[in-house]
Amino acid sequence: MQVRFRLRFLMYPALALCAIVALSAVQPAQRSQGVTAAAPGLQGIHKIQHVIIIMQENRSFDSYFGVYPGADGIPMKGGVPAVCVPDPMTGKCVAPFVDHKDQNPGAPHKATDSLADVDGGKMDGFIADAEQSRCTVGHKCVADQVMGYHVRSDIPNYWAYAKHFVLDDHMFESVASWSFTSHLALVSAWAAKCPDTHNPMSCKSDSMPRDRTDNDPEPFAWTDLTYLLHAHHISWGYYLDHGAQSTTNPNGVPKLWDVMPGFTDVHSDSQTGSVQPLTDFMDQARAGTLPAVSWIVPDQEDSEHPSALVSTGQAYVTRIINAVMKSSDWDSSAIFLAWDDWGGFYDGVLPPVADSLGYGIRVPGLVISPYARPGYIDPQTLSFDAYLKFAEDDFLGGQRIDPATDGRPDSRPDVRESLSMLGSLQRDFNFNQAPRPPMILNPCPPNTTLTPKPPPTCNKQVRLPKHAPAS
Repeated sequence: MQVRFRLRFLMYPALALCAIVALSAVQPAQRSQGVTAAAPGLQGIHKIQHVIIIMQENRSFDSYFGVYPGADGIPMKGGVPAVCVPDPMTGKCVAPFVDHKDQNPGAPHKATDSLADVDGGKMDGFIADAEQSRCTVGHKCVADQVMGYHVRSDIPNYWAYAKHFVLDDHMFESVASWSFTSHLALVSAWAAKCPDTHNPMSCKSDSMPRDRTDNDPEPFAWTDLTYLLHAHHISWGYYLDHGAQSTTNPNGVPKLWDVMPGFTDVHSDSQTGSVQPLTDFMDQARAGTLPAVSWIVPDQEDSEHPSALVSTGQAYVTRIINAVMKSSDWDSSAIFLAWDDWGGFYDGVLPPVADSLGYGIRVPGLVISPYARPGYIDPQTLSFDAYLKFAEDDFLGGQRIDPATDGRPDSRPDVRESLSMLGSLQRDFNFNQAPRPPMILNPCPPNTTLTPKPPPTCNKQVRLPKHAPAS
């Protein structure tokens, strides 16, 4: 880990002055206001004028793509899994198995659970850890179900995207912990606690920041990517499926996933209006006016977070991707689809050690773009930091969220986007090929989940309930 020693700027006027000096010296190679198509003369990565990050919930790579042909998935011998995980309650070793169920129970998935599941590198603690909470007296034990995995006929759209675009089979959660810290890292490349919420230099790395509640919000004083985007006049949007959860909108996005409004720089930059309901994204896609960078966060029902239905989440994601593909912005877009943590489900690949926070257990990652390499399986070591790195390379001339150079010092111990182990998503693209046509899919395709027919939630439209606030 590279530790940087910096001057501590305790007052925001000093931070602002530093920002002016530093940012004036950094000019992006190509600027974008979220144009409707790749402008003539743009080359390479700059043909992408719309970076769209869709974050779903709680699935490991092996639980969705463990038997995807050619991927680094579940080891098989004669068509049968060649690995197993011990079940301390029965004394048996349980092999991964096909689970066609639309609803999967999952297991605990905080920092301590990640350590338990990895089990010193043996990747065999999944059932034992699940039993600690799932197998109590008087409750049916479902711990072994963390070994279940889905096949193409269960999630046909996700496999179709992998086949026609790019599957990242070494995408790791940025932090070895749960959803809250993962969503923090997704927008800022860090998860921390800040004793002084007005002082970015007071923040310390933490994989388990306290929960946020309506009465006890936790301002995040460190820097997120929107600070740099705003400084360079790059448009962005953070979109909430059915708005933000509140007392008047209980079915909106939970606060633990809706982290962007908690960053102090979003408020000081007067950018809170960029946190919007998902309906705004759909309208902008239809109009061909998507911003340069978008994050899309689901509500519970659409999230695939147990006990949400897999089919409902796939339908929700498909509708969003269809909207982009039908848009005039498609020819200049890159969609990055991932799941925020492993959800307690089995995965057999040991996560690399990035620093004190991670990486976490492997999750699915898909790259969907007219410039994506067709059918490519990317073996690079990646994390969600790669999404920020791609946006920084595309719109900011390679500027990182780096306290030494970004004009807003905080106390992060390293620059995650610059770690030598982190691959580059640019390898997933062929910018010399003609833009590939869209692939519009049925949001509710026939599948082999045990639901007799597509559930009503599969046909739920992207809309904002009456009187629901956007943020």
